[in-house]
Amino acid sequence: MTTVQATVRDWDRASGGSALLDDGSVVVLPPQCLRGSVFRFLRLGQRVCLTLQDGVVVAVDLP
Repeated sequence: MTTVQATVRDWDRASGGSALLDDGSVVVLPPQCLRGSVFRFLRLGQRVCLTLQDGVVVAVDLP
């Protein structure tokens, strides 16, 4: 697993969204990535810490 920081690019509670990593690449945020996190929802421009497993976001946390 890898942990990276990112900025939320878009978010929809039902379908998920995406985030922009600090290196400029975009990752998909599946809706289930918030399970067990401190977040109920994400907002545009919010800084987050992402846990990636095999290139897929599995968890979102505070930076």
